[in-house]
Amino acid sequence: MTSYYNGFPQSDCDKEISMINLDELEERAKEVMPEGAYYYIASGSENEWTWRNNTTAFNHFQIVPRALTDMDNPSLETEFMGLKLKTPVMIAPIACHGIAHKDAEVATQKGAQAAGALFSSSTYANKSVEEIAKAAPGAPRFFQLYLSKDWDFNEMVLTAVKKAGYQGIFLTIDALVSGFREANLRTKFAYPVPLDFFTRYQGGKGEGQTVAQMYASSAQKIGPADVQRIKEISGLPVFVKGISCAEDAYLAIGAGADGVYVTNHGGREVDSGPATIDVLPEIAKAVNHRVPLIFDSGVRRGSHVFKALALGADLVGIGRPYLYGLALGGAKGVQSVIEQLNKELLIDMQLTGCKTVADIKHAKLTHFDYTADNLRSNTDPSRIVPYPVTAENQLQEADTDTATGASQR
Repeated sequence: MTSYYNGFPQSDCDKEISMINLDELEERAKEVMPEGAYYYIASGSENEWTWRNNTTAFNHFQIVPRALTDMDNPSLETEFMGLKLKTPVMIAPIACHGIAHKDAEVATQKGAQAAGALFSSSTYANKSVEEIAKAAPGAPRFFQLYLSKDWDFNEMVLTAVKKAGYQGIFLTIDALVSGFREANLRTKFAYPVPLDFFTRYQGGKGEGQTVAQMYASSAQKIGPADVQRIKEISGLPVFVKGISCAEDAYLAIGAGADGVYVTNHGGREVDSGPATIDVLPEIAKAVNHRVPLIFDSGVRRGSHVFKALALGADLVGIGRPYLYGLALGGAKGVQSVIEQLNKELLIDMQLTGCKTVADIKHAKLTHFDYTADNLRSNTDPSRIVPYPVTAENQLQEADTDTATGASQR
């Protein structure tokens, strides 16, 4: 089933998803999403080297199985910042869930709540923080802040977030400008669904801007003092999101950050940067348990979650896969994605003798060198295959602005 916003097709599915692994959802999502919207989610920056290696680099670390552990029935329950969670898998913030489903972040939050996972929403969300909170009362949730040049806007956002009952802030520092995202340029992608905070602040619909235009309103200058200012305005704990080296972890903690969030924005910003799993050990050593540590980028398997936890993370975020789940199944699809990772993670825990998430932090990993991946980008013109045309993924009216990048019949 498909709904339309000004001719833009939005999935309205609400069903569990059957899958063997998360990777297969990426191709299936094309059947229900317009081309430009799909590639906004699926692509990375420039040659997409970092985007690919975020996942392949998990192979640099190997899980050592353990036997004779006299253990069964492992548990995924964990506690984070006083929040009791059913899984260490977290919903990482991504903009504009409305390109995947008509219920956007509301459906994502419901799916996260059903799975007992921490949810986080973006400054560039379609749904309001009030709608999201109302949809899942009592659910654990954080808010990701793109700091604006305009502090009146920042104060409006932080005040609303606090009033809506969010429990923490992720301050993004690794996306001061948009990475050079070639797939977005090729499909002429612009945000087709209103972004709530821009609508309420500007009085317009908060839509129709490109990714680069949206980032242009963000602050390009963020320093340690901003962490304290955000804490004072919001009254909430602040995690610094976008750490890729030990030096920045030291700076964040020194600035008063309540936590460190290791990510390279899913390979969407600096291409040819290191995979996050490769820098995690150095950062975890620098943090040294002084504050909680979150990790994301490239996670597609329960074994990836296991490795990140074993290397120092307290929670492990997923991004693109849950948006594919959202497009294919709504809230239940998001839940299905988390439960697939849980299923795989529980197997790894049983086969390594890890009864709890805390036990994983002491699991044994080995590490071997690797050969670099020099493949061309999946969105390089020489590799692009015809995009499927279905009744569900097309713009509804012939005169609709096609800047959103729907494929042509």
